[in-house]
Amino acid sequence: MSGHSKWHSIRHKKKAVDAKRGKLFTRLIKEITVAARLGGGDPDSNPRLRAAIQAAKAGNMPKENIERAIKRGTGELEGTYYEEATYEAYGPGGVAMMIDCITDNRKRTVADLKHIIERHGGRLGEPGCVSWMFQKKGLITVPKDTVSEDSLMEIVIDSGAEDVKESESEYEIIMDPSDFESVRKSLDENAVRYSVAEITMIPQSTVRLEGKEAEQMLNLMEALEDHTDINHIYANFDIPERVMEAMG
Repeated sequence: MSGHSKWHSIRHKKKAVDAKRGKLFTRLIKEITVAARLGGGDPDSNPRLRAAIQAAKAGNMPKENIERAIKRGTGELEGTYYEEATYEAYGPGGVAMMIDCITDNRKRTVADLKHIIERHGGRLGEPGCVSWMFQKKGLITVPKDTVSEDSLMEIVIDSGAEDVKESESEYEIIMDPSDFESVRKSLDENAVRYSVAEITMIPQSTVRLEGKEAEQMLNLMEALEDHTDINHIYANFDIPERVMEAMG
């Protein structure tokens, strides 16, 4: 399983699904604003904005907050100008990391990232040092108690999925980004519950972590997610279920 989807599962198990609502809203508002600026304010013709609005609704963001963020993005309201930046890094154990940020101050953001990453046993890298390890894909994870493997395969392969991988507790559905909406729609129509659904960066290989390095990596991910400039984190780590259970 990719480190990014693995992290979603770990967060649920640790009951750390962004309890700090203010930081969650800040991150979502930035994403909506940038999505509207780049692709327009109509979610029907702007898939990125549509996904951002769905995430905001899932996070119980008030409708008026969503509408204001869209208007700031389209220029109907004045607001802070945000830009996107991607940084590459190495985590504990040589884990490859790509960190997507939305910021109004690149110098501040990169200084913060360097401090957080180094404090948890990693280091920032040069542009291109790890990006070659990742491919842009659609990712949907389905808990194994939701549907049988045979039924899931029937539903998603016909709608455009490239592969279905099995882990200890989940099925991981991989697809080309252009087929993401059709696969998700098929799952919705068949009432299949999923825990993660997003366009992401899938690593070509993973680094298995145990002991101190596993703990360092989890602490690094939590620290990065606590920073509101950080929009997405992609990493190629894996932590065995037995290690997670031992860590509590």
